[in-house]
Amino acid sequence: MTDSPNKLLPRPEFALLLVLAAARLLLHLVLNQHYGFHRDELQVLADAQALDWGYVPYPPLVPWLARIELILFGTSLTGLRAFAALSQCLVMLVAGLIARELGGGRLAQLIAALATACMPFSLVSSGLFIYSSIDFFWWVLAAWLLLRLVNSGEARGWLLLGAVFGLGLMTRYTILVLAAGMAIGVLATPLRRQLLTPWPWLGVGIALLIFLPNLVWQWQHDFIYLDFVQHIHARDVRWGRTQGYWVEQLYVNASAPTLPLWFGGLAALVFTKTLRPYRILAIVFVGILVLYALSGGRGYYSAPAYPMLLAAGAVALESWLASMRAPAARAMRVACGIVLVLAGASSAACGLQIGAVNSAIWNVSRKLHDTFAEQIGWPEYMQQLAAIYQALPEAERARTAILTNNYGEAGAIDLYGPALGLPRALSRTNTYWYRGRDAMPPQTVIVLGDNGEDIAKAPATCTLAGRLSNREGVVNEESKFSPEIFICRDLRVPWSQIWGAKPRFG
Repeated sequence: MTDSPNKLLPRPEFALLLVLAAARLLLHLVLNQHYGFHRDELQVLADAQALDWGYVPYPPLVPWLARIELILFGTSLTGLRAFAALSQCLVMLVAGLIARELGGGRLAQLIAALATACMPFSLVSSGLFIYSSIDFFWWVLAAWLLLRLVNSGEARGWLLLGAVFGLGLMTRYTILVLAAGMAIGVLATPLRRQLLTPWPWLGVGIALLIFLPNLVWQWQHDFIYLDFVQHIHARDVRWGRTQGYWVEQLYVNASAPTLPLWFGGLAALVFTKTLRPYRILAIVFVGILVLYALSGGRGYYSAPAYPMLLAAGAVALESWLASMRAPAARAMRVACGIVLVLAGASSAACGLQIGAVNSAIWNVSRKLHDTFAEQIGWPEYMQQLAAIYQALPEAERARTAILTNNYGEAGAIDLYGPALGLPRALSRTNTYWYRGRDAMPPQTVIVLGDNGEDIAKAPATCTLAGRLSNREGVVNEESKFSPEIFICRDLRVPWSQIWGAKPRFG
């Protein structure tokens, strides 16, 4: 254990953490070129081409970062996912710094960093550029800054914490749950004395100032995100996605083999004398779990709260090892190494893009999540769509629109369509709706994302023109739930009525 956690991290420990983070980053840069763009990434790419202060499903920071990546790397899988991978490697680094703030030495910092790197959610987020990949980093950075406040007593640290929360709000609104958990923790611990100084309130002001442009955008758009999240939550409840919330905490967020580490960290923060000054972390964690449970959140929503517990567990473990006789301590270190290897291997099997499509390791990950499956087939789908579009008479093509019922299809058309001669995508889903319909109403509409039952209700004469399929035979939303492509003619209502008065959500 180090004697003065307020001092800068000793260079050897910090260098070791940097080497580990850099090695992990290199690994992701190699692996992230596999498979293809995820439907959520296609939405982000489309939004990156239409920069704004807000979007229906999320704040603007992630599309802005995607725009930078497009400028730097073009439409490269590895390039688009570079910031996601970097973010998670920084999470790993900051987890080591949290262990340092808790009084941990080199071993504790190493275990905290490696255990965080073994988190399945972190590994998946490293290969998927969406808001949760960046949001994760702000949560863990905020926890470290909170500990700095506890250790230093320097209230000006609230300014930096406020900036982190402002950037978090520009990434994903759920960082408000962390803010609420921290508010509970501050009120329940001696840190509440700092509320009598101007610094916490100046930090709140900084957060609001950074967030203000998006807040104005939401106000201008009737706070459309509230309608969006209400719809998504109702859908998740209807589909059973919120069931098993408490059980999923045992294996979804932190790897199952590391359960004794993070749970031991939680217990140590509450009961051990050395870590009791940092019990605010336990209060924050419990507050987050309860708030998500009460609001009907999904199990993985609380994932960013686990690195601070893993760090606390690593510090408690290091202290325990120091109290053992040398042979027992060596045996325990070996056991810890084995646990971390098992945690890393199991998480890699489900979270890294290391298996060929339909291989045994692919099938392992497929049983746990659909992230990789939703990356398969998009170029083929667009080629199949283009064949149908190009088969139309030239005069009819000039008055034909392509209407999609989900953002993945729309994003794929925008990405792959220009090279295939397709017109821009039209969609009523999420922010696409605000980009508007064509000024000239179409006479023919090619529709993606509907099934026979739904299309029968359309105010037009619609015929089945084809079905989407991918050569690997991967079952995903496009190939199973909405593979049909319809051509609709003789529209019986105005195009403005079809477009509707507000977005659809998905």
